[in-house]
Amino acid sequence: MTAKSAAAAARATVYGYPRQGQHRELKKAVEGYWKGRVTAEALRETAVGLRRANWRQLADAGVDEVPTGDFSYYDHVLDTSVMVGAVPARHRAAVEADALDGYFAMARGTQDVAPLEMTKWFDTNYHYLVPELGPDTVFTADSARQVAELTEALALGHTARPVLVGPVTYLLLAKPAPGVAAGFEPLTLLDRLLPVYAEVLADLRAAGAEWVQLDEPALIEDRTPAELAAVARTYRDLGGRTDRPKLLVASYFDRLGEALPVLAKAPVEGLALDFTGAAAANPADLAAVGGLPGKRLVAGVVNGRNIWINDFEKSLATLTTLLGLADRVDVAASCSLLHVPLDTAAERDIDPEILRWLAFARQKTAEIVTLAKGLAEGTGAIAGEIAANRAALASRTASAITHDPAVRARAAAVTDADGRRSRPYAERAGTQRARLGLPLLPTTTIGSFPQTDDLRTARADLRAGRIGTAGYEERIRAEIAEVVSFQEKAGLDVLVHGEPERNDMVQYFAERLTGYVATRGGWVQSYGTRYVRPPVLVGDISRPEPMTVRWTSYAQSLTGRPVKGMLTGPVTMLAWSFVRDDQPLGDTARQVALALRDEVNDLEADGTSVIQVDEPALRETLPLRAAGRAAYLDWATESFRLTTGGVRPDTQIHTHMCYAEFGDIVQAIDDLDADVISLEAARSHMQVARELAAHGYPREAGPGVYDIHSPRVPSAEEAAALLRTGLEAIPAERLWVNPDCGLKTRGWPETRASLENLVAAARTVRAELPG
Repeated sequence: MTAKSAAAAARATVYGYPRQGQHRELKKAVEGYWKGRVTAEALRETAVGLRRANWRQLADAGVDEVPTGDFSYYDHVLDTSVMVGAVPARHRAAVEADALDGYFAMARGTQDVAPLEMTKWFDTNYHYLVPELGPDTVFTADSARQVAELTEALALGHTARPVLVGPVTYLLLAKPAPGVAAGFEPLTLLDRLLPVYAEVLADLRAAGAEWVQLDEPALIEDRTPAELAAVARTYRDLGGRTDRPKLLVASYFDRLGEALPVLAKAPVEGLALDFTGAAAANPADLAAVGGLPGKRLVAGVVNGRNIWINDFEKSLATLTTLLGLADRVDVAASCSLLHVPLDTAAERDIDPEILRWLAFARQKTAEIVTLAKGLAEGTGAIAGEIAANRAALASRTASAITHDPAVRARAAAVTDADGRRSRPYAERAGTQRARLGLPLLPTTTIGSFPQTDDLRTARADLRAGRIGTAGYEERIRAEIAEVVSFQEKAGLDVLVHGEPERNDMVQYFAERLTGYVATRGGWVQSYGTRYVRPPVLVGDISRPEPMTVRWTSYAQSLTGRPVKGMLTGPVTMLAWSFVRDDQPLGDTARQVALALRDEVNDLEADGTSVIQVDEPALRETLPLRAAGRAAYLDWATESFRLTTGGVRPDTQIHTHMCYAEFGDIVQAIDDLDADVISLEAARSHMQVARELAAHGYPREAGPGVYDIHSPRVPSAEEAAALLRTGLEAIPAERLWVNPDCGLKTRGWPETRASLENLVAAARTVRAELPG
């Protein structure tokens, strides 16, 4: 096919779409099902309605090929485990008794059975359920859901392409099941898994699929020769079968690197590549492997992870260059649109000047369609759209909103000394212990307490004008008093105020800093039914006035025990926002760090003795390839130290991280120079404690003994057992006792019981210590 005919054949498509619905209908239906207020049939009807609405929106916008199989009640990796029959032994009875309840038991656990481990999906803030596999795992195909959704879409007249997690990525994301001997590698199960994928592909072909997309994002990471050989074997096997649809292998979040020539030579009909961002693919990558003759290339030129409008002229230049490198070039977003909100039309509170710079899922879909038209018909066919796009981009570049000379001057004046504590930890530790007077194995929580319906109603009433500021603040004071009273009665050693005034750990601060814009309906799935509204970082950052001092001070006035000041760290403020793409992330992080430094200093001046600066996103934002990690960790750890470096030696600095793989950033954790770190550990069976010990981590740590992402209440005995495991790696004088994460999403009954058990466990193990 010539470049001209390839352009004429250009089609618009997407890899996936937001699942929740305009008003988070899926969240409400699933949570209603859990509470017994929504039947299984009603939940399924909601799901059907949302899928159909998504397909209709895409088709009406001009998308030629809609995805199926991207919809999920909870998580698409968990759906894959169901599809291949990889149900852990402890969940099989529940799944056999009721498939839907068993599915949710794997995701959330029950009082008697622990859930699957949860961690971050590559370097995004989406969390997936980690497959548990072992040498005895037997895979069996169950394509019913994938076939049903394809059939649904075809019956409505759509051209549809099923989307599956690819077999290599699935195995690389998996972990050895509990009890499996050390050294087991899930990838060794590949030959057992491939026949199951082949059966699913045959079923989809029989149901009418022309194409099936196999997502292999794990291939953009550094891969060993053995892993690349497994990729070649996988697609030689699947591609060599005759009873299959055409295969489109998709990667995203970075460039394919060493895996590109492997896939370019594989007997598959198409590749989908990410062409956005500094580290993404480029036409030279394809030219270097001889292009993709006879294959389809789906070019992800619209950023599926951020919310800025596309640069049409730049994207068209890339697309035009690609035309001679493949048999056909189609246009898509760089990844699933799951990672962005649904529609800017709901944003009535954002300055119109800023709103024209933003594109959510629906707007990105329109961009994809426009680019496909421009590629197929020439730029003259979209001249008006190009002119409007050029004007919007120029508006952002020239806007005073994006630049504050005072902020930039302050950031430029930072010195190395600003990011260093005045004394090393070994000297600080004694002064902190003397000031705080804590027992061995001190107990605390991560920060937030349950966000009740009453609190959410109070915030809604304040926004709507149904109550005044005075009435709202009285409600907050009452909640803080209740939280402090409970913690004292439960016997916790270091208390928190519970954060009842905070809607979200990032949004709350973003609303009080210059340079940020909050959305009204910009919901994005974090995990399961947990949705967040990432704020938009549009300009330079500063702090006009204190943000947390008032409520922390009030909580401290209610108790003689130390109350932690609670802040969200600079890396997490970036990672859980939609960041600006017009300056290096490190520059933005420094601005945020300086704003937070002011808050830390004000908390200390008010008498706060313990200050926690949460950085759960430190590992999440780690570049996917090793070559970029040192530079990232330099500015990431510097920004944390800049936030905390100005406090006195006797002020104890805590940080917190959760639901990530910590082993490869232990040195960075050390470099933060925090006095205490709390980390997720319950689902991963104290793995992080062993990793800290192997590194020789010299400071205090609280590996969590209570998994807050499950409704189950851990017994005191269970928590004590985890604590004893922690003591095998971390000495008692440096070990803290705490949950895995904040308690915002939990209810009060389970929170009370779990924390009481946590304190009881600490007392039991404390009594077992020698001396």
